[in-house]
Amino acid sequence: MRLWRWILVLLVAAVAAALAWHWLAADPGSVQIRLRDTLIETSVVVALAALLLVWLVLGLGWRLLRWPLRAWGRASDRRGRERLAGGMAAFAEGDYLKAERELAKAAQRETLRLPALLLLARAAHERGADARASEVLGELGDSGERVGAALRARFLVDNGQPREALELLKDKDKAAQLSLRGRQLLVETALALGEPHTALEALPPLVRSQSLTAEAQAQLEQRTLAAALAAAPDLATLNALWHRTSRHQRRQVELIDAFARRSAGLGQMLAAMDEIEAAQRHQWSDRLAAAWGELGPAEAPARLQRAEQWLGHAPNSAPLLLTLARLQLQLMQIERAEESVQRALALAATPAGWELLGEVRRAVGDDAGAANAYANALHAARAEPLLAVAALAPRGALDTRPIAFEERSEHGVPRLPGGTHA
Repeated sequence: MRLWRWILVLLVAAVAAALAWHWLAADPGSVQIRLRDTLIETSVVVALAALLLVWLVLGLGWRLLRWPLRAWGRASDRRGRERLAGGMAAFAEGDYLKAERELAKAAQRETLRLPALLLLARAAHERGADARASEVLGELGDSGERVGAALRARFLVDNGQPREALELLKDKDKAAQLSLRGRQLLVETALALGEPHTALEALPPLVRSQSLTAEAQAQLEQRTLAAALAAAPDLATLNALWHRTSRHQRRQVELIDAFARRSAGLGQMLAAMDEIEAAQRHQWSDRLAAAWGELGPAEAPARLQRAEQWLGHAPNSAPLLLTLARLQLQLMQIERAEESVQRALALAATPAGWELLGEVRRAVGDDAGAANAYANALHAARAEPLLAVAALAPRGALDTRPIAFEERSEHGVPRLPGGTHA
């Protein structure tokens, strides 16, 4: 295609030259140049050719004069790139002092100044020279203000000053001077400081940019929404946040858990129960089974009845057994609560299980058993040997073995426990 284009250009030039020659042949014109007593007379064609020749000679002379300067500039650029590369390598190796020296030299080149100063500030921070890092960030100027603010905030977080970092990022966000990296840091810092609504407001531009991978973006959205739901100050805000989520997000266990717990805490128990029940019908979740028993005392009989129905679907779920025990304890069904929690501990001796056993024993006045159970909660968390907890009353050994039952996949295919197809 390029060859045909050149052929076309040459043809057009040839036609134009032929027409010009035909036009000038009839009357070549006359050009006179008089300087004092000197008179130069020639035709238009010769004058134009002379001007073109002079222009070519002057251009060639200018190039020859600039050649040493351009060669020196190229050599300087090459040395700058080498120093930048050397500084990056030294930074990666942890030789921060050498990195600072190389990057300081590279920053003298205008084209390399911004990346060199940014990495120089990071090297100074990693070396513990925070004053030097702050000084370098101050040299960025307006062109590096956006990215420099994010880096300054990161240094504040690393130095144990997340509140100051958050205020800095908020100010930059209000002034529309926040980079995407700074926005991500704003979201994460706000979540860490318990300000999920600040994180939620800062999240949409980051999502629209698609600067994160789909998985990382989904996780950040999930964390932010879950924190915002858990911190909703009233039912109106909670319901608005819940309806703001997508259909896919409303099926995520973490978000359902956060919504249900906060909804129950604000007195909207039926809505919490509906969401958990709908999710459990769609796909079983031990986390939601545990949340079912931690929604508070309201609707305890109905929740216990539903949990007993779930037991037929997941008889070996330790979180579900703990939920049964918790609800049975609320209804003062002590013996049943003891049996449920003992079965749960046989399946998984978790700190939560031992703590619940302590509550059961305390409810019947068994202070010694409660003390040992509470101690076991700490021991289990630390992976230490457990203490023996005597039975409530003499009786036959409690059968805590897992119940054998047939598991099937979503396609109805039988499978072994753990998800392997038979």
